Amino acid sequence: MDVEKAIALVTAAGIGVTDRRRNEEDSGWRLCFANGAELEVKDNGELAASGKGADDVAKLLDLPGNPGAS
Repeated sequence: MDVEKAIALVTAAGIGVTDRRRNEEDSGWRLCFANGAELEVKDNGELAASGKGADDVAKLLDLPGNPGAS
């Protein structure tokens, strides 16, 4: 998944982006959301959510290992 699609899916659920910047390795983007979640979107399409609101973001993006994923 690319960064624009990830942003669109999360913001469509009413969770705003508070910060967007390249990660330290310059291998992708680190997104911060108003619910406290941080999302790493790598250039190769890999995603990883962390932080206070990570569960909500993981559900929206149907991330592997998410208990709510089908």
